[in-house]
This record gives sequence, C-alpha cells and structure tokens, in this order.
Amino acid sequence: MKHFRPTSSFHRWPVGVAFCLPLIAGLAMFTAFPVGMSLYYSLCSYPIFSPPRLIGLRNYQELAGDPRFWLSVWNTFYYAMVAVPLGMATGLLLALLLNLKVKGLAFYRTLFFLPTVVPLVASCVLWNQILNPQQGLINEFLRFLGLPAAWLPGWLTSVAWSKPALILMSLWGCGGGMVLYLAALQDVPQELYEAAALDGARAWHRLRHVALPMISPVLLFTLIMGLIGAVQIFAQAFIMTNGGPADSTLFYSLKLFNTAFTEYRLGYASAMAWVMFVLILLATLGVMKLSNKFVYYHS
Repeated sequence: MKHFRPTSSFHRWPVGVAFCLPLIAGLAMFTAFPVGMSLYYSLCSYPIFSPPRLIGLRNYQELAGDPRFWLSVWNTFYYAMVAVPLGMATGLLLALLLNLKVKGLAFYRTLFFLPTVVPLVASCVLWNQILNPQQGLINEFLRFLGLPAAWLPGWLTSVAWSKPALILMSLWGCGGGMVLYLAALQDVPQELYEAAALDGARAWHRLRHVALPMISPVLLFTLIMGLIGAVQIFAQAFIMTNGGPADSTLFYSLKLFNTAFTEYRLGYASAMAWVMFVLILLATLGVMKLSNKFVYYHS
C-alpha cells in the first residue's frame, strides 16, 4: 500500500511568497526605496534642479550651527511637552465623566469624538476665526466677562500666545483618546472597585490605585502616538501662521518643508528628516523603557 506524505511547509513557501509579492513590491518601491534614497540625499548637496553631489556629513554639520533649526526644535519640544499631557488629561477626564453611567452616553461619546473626524484644514479655518484677536469667539467672551482690552490675548498674532493658541486648538481633538480611555475603563473588573471600597478606599484612591494601573497600557499607547503626532505637527502652523509671528510657530516639520520646497535644498531637508527620525526613535525607546515601571498588563 502506498503511503502519502503531507507536503512539508518548506515546499509551500513559494506559494506564500507569490501571494505576498504585490505587497512586498509595493513596500519596496514606495517605502524602502524612498527611505534609502533620502538617506543618500542627506549626504548630498541637492538643489532640486541639479543632480545630487555627494558632500558627506556636511549637511549634519550645518544643522548643528543653524539657529533656526534649533529654534524649530525648541518650538516643537515646547508644543509636545505641553499639548500631549494636556490632551491626555482632558481625554481621561471626559472618559471618567462618561463612565459614571450617565444618560445619553452614546450621544455624548459621539459629540466629543466628532471633532476628530473633521478635516484638519476645516478645523484650522474654524479655529483661525475663533482665535481672531478682534472678532474671535474667545476674546468676545472675555470682553463679555469684563476683561479689559489691554489684557485680551493676541493669540495667533502674538509671540507669547501663538503656541498656547495651537495647544488650545489641539485639545479640541481629544475625543479620540477619550474613546480609548472610556473603553479601557469599562473593561476594568468591577470586583476590584468593590474590594477597594470595602477596604475603605475613597473615589480618588480607587482612581489612582485601581483604574489608572488597569488602563496604563492604553495610556502608554496614547502617549507614544501623541508624542509622534506632536513632533510632526505641520498643517496647523502652515495654514494658520506660516511659522509666525517672528518664527514663534516655526515647528520642525514646517522648517523641513520650507527647506525642501521653498529653498529647494533637498539634501539639507533629508538630513533634517533623518534627525527627526532619530529623535522620535529615541523618545519612543525612552518612554518604553520607563513604562516597565509604570505599566501594568493584567492579562
């Protein structure tokens, strides 16, 4: 009697590769190749209308002595260090309120999430009007409260208020994090709250010692994604301020864009892109390293 052996997985791998080939080709052509070329261009002098010329690490050396580059780093750092924690805190606060079994939960959840699906350009146009120092909604409300005209913020027209204005705008989109926090809070076992209450824990202690540790993986995720998004902030400054006033909103991505497509220095811009990649990588690795002490995976 003839015995049949099942075909080994080794002999089936060409079939698997064939199915994956379109995806592999797309990634190689539209991701791996451009990334590799950007690394090469970062070592070149490449005015867009002339062939690239290899110059070694000169672009990176010029970055180290470029004051506007360091200004863009500072502006981006300031924005990220303020906007990300405030956005997380606001989203968490809304999630805690909605987790109190309020009536109309679905309505409120949709209402707070809605700004995140509004196109970013439309949001910028809207907030440009809200933050108008003369006729904007916020300053009109402050006038209604009796605030003197000399104390009204200049918002996007003021060096001191331009970054806080964009940070305030960023809080409008905290609904995405709120939905994640709310889902995580509803997944916390109720018996843990009951056990803490029996031990005499008040609401604040139940939040600190039960809820926050149980949702800490979601907090870690939103922190990392928030940092990556904040470092790459571009559209708000490009549409609303174009880096002004006095370069107070010249963020890193806007400086990179202007270098590449206004000054036509693609090699220098590629070097900036790789520095951004390294900064994001280091920030992510740092957060992941610290998370070992603060993140609890209950599974």
